[in-house]
Amino acid sequence: MKQYLLDTSVVLDLLLNRPPWAADATLLWDAHRNQQIRAWITAFTIPTIYYVVRKQAGIPAARAAVHACITTLDVIATDPAILLAAQVLAGSDFEDDLQIASAQRAGVDAIITRDPKGFAASPVPIIPPAAI
Repeated sequence: MKQYLLDTSVVLDLLLNRPPWAADATLLWDAHRNQQIRAWITAFTIPTIYYVVRKQAGIPAARAAVHACITTLDVIATDPAILLAAQVLAGSDFEDDLQIASAQRAGVDAIITRDPKGFAASPVPIIPPAAI
């Protein structure tokens, strides 16, 4: 079974029903739930999801979004080793470097993102949501 790290924006596309990207994000979510793929997010993605959903849809929606992520997707823990690994990556965005280091730790097949330029130096393959 293929394993993928979902970039934060892809998860937010689903949770906030952001057209036109929500359709592809929903397909990924459902493929994971149907055990066709294994989808991961990082632990540090959870507070970002809460913050963005709370700003756009309120606290109850933010809590529901976090709960859905934690109970549906697999979560990669963030620890000092991942933080140090991200520090030595060549990217200009530390959050993207954390995503890459986390993907390497989990041994995923690819990172799914709508922002491939943010992952230009990634040793982990980068694919768009529609590719799955």
